[in-house]
Amino acid sequence: MKIQWQDYNEVTVVQLRGEIDGDLIDSLKNAVTEIAGTQRAGIVLDMSDVSFVDSQGLELLLWVRDYCRQNKIQLRLAGLDENCSKILEITRLQDEFDCHAELANAVKSFA
Repeated sequence: MKIQWQDYNEVTVVQLRGEIDGDLIDSLKNAVTEIAGTQRAGIVLDMSDVSFVDSQGLELLLWVRDYCRQNKIQLRLAGLDENCSKILEITRLQDEFDCHAELANAVKSFA
C-alpha cells in the first residue's frame, strides 16, 4: 500500500486505503516520522477507504498515537466505516483516539 499525504495549513492528512495490517507498518511509520519532522500541529489519518484493521494494524495505530504524543502532535482519525468503528469498540480502543465521521470536520477541529 502506498501512503499519500497532503498538507492543509498546519495539519497533514494521511490517506490510507485497503487494510491496515502488518504490510503497512514500515510505510506508515516512515510517513509519520517524516511528517513529524516538518513540525506539523496535527495529523489526520483518513480511513474512509480502509476496509479492515487487524491486530497488527491496531498496534500500528497505537504506535502512531504514542509517537504523536511524544512529539506534541495532535492526532485525529476520520472516516471510519462501521467495521473499523466496531473493531475499535470491541477492543475498547475507541476512547484512545479522537475520531470524526467526516474528514473536513477532523481538519477543522484543529482550528
